[in-house]
Amino acid sequence: MYKVLVTCPPMLLQIDSLRDKFTEFNLEITTPKVVQTLSISELKEIVPEHDGWIIGDDPATKEVFEAGKVGKLKAAVKWGIGTDNVDFTACKELDIPITNTPGMFGEEVADLAMCYILGLARHAFYIDREVRKGSWPKPTGISLLDKTLGIIGLGDIGKNIAKRANAHGLKIIGWDPYAKNIPDHILFHDKWPEGLNQCDFLVFSCALTESNHHMFSENLFDKIKPGLRVINVSRGGLIDEDFLLECISTGLVHSVALDVFENEPLDMKNKLLSYPNCILGSHNGSNTKEAVIRASNEAINIIKNFLYN
Repeated sequence: MYKVLVTCPPMLLQIDSLRDKFTEFNLEITTPKVVQTLSISELKEIVPEHDGWIIGDDPATKEVFEAGKVGKLKAAVKWGIGTDNVDFTACKELDIPITNTPGMFGEEVADLAMCYILGLARHAFYIDREVRKGSWPKPTGISLLDKTLGIIGLGDIGKNIAKRANAHGLKIIGWDPYAKNIPDHILFHDKWPEGLNQCDFLVFSCALTESNHHMFSENLFDKIKPGLRVINVSRGGLIDEDFLLECISTGLVHSVALDVFENEPLDMKNKLLSYPNCILGSHNGSNTKEAVIRASNEAINIIKNFLYN
């Protein structure tokens, strides 16, 4: 029987419904308590004790994989689609088979992005907080009809966001150097940030790479349409938070909705917490019961095949 370590929080929350599948495949599982990620030191201690590893957003570095290779580690799977936290090159060098589970969450993350767009347009989250305090605010929102939404990343998630936004009457601009089969309702731009000055909303739905780290930063000062609303359902490192805070404080950016941050969990000293027009998430965009079960079953199938074939 092979031992498999699971460190993905959404999968851990649904683990009881998955135990039978692990048993069917003759896999013994370890389920540590994980808030967002385990540390490198924690991983170096626990990973070598396992034959397989289903990875969440943990720092799956070369150092961790080397420790695993010295121990029992034979294969790994990155649960979900984001892979910026995983050193795939190290796995190749160490002959550790690894892959992710692509195409799992396009609908779910797009749902959350649309929730954030609507929430920012109508101040819905702010109103909820204030009513709970005994206030009765009536901030003036904006209509979505004929506003312009920019979408960075036109893969599965980005296209699903565009489909939902189109139904709300938004005009859509998109950027993605690798995009294929772009729907007709998206005005495609080859180069970022061409067209940014037209956007009333901007959504990040792309992978984080070395080349697009802090792609939203101070060089965009004169390219942003005043009153822009920013949504990030991808990776925190795409946005320079210091620049974003400056934009919010000056009013250049009207409001933001962030499901992800440069450092997670969010530090309670983070200045974003002081702005009532910010919607703050917990890196939870893919976490619906249906999506988690779907991705988890795929991850289990992959790790089983790696270990037994």
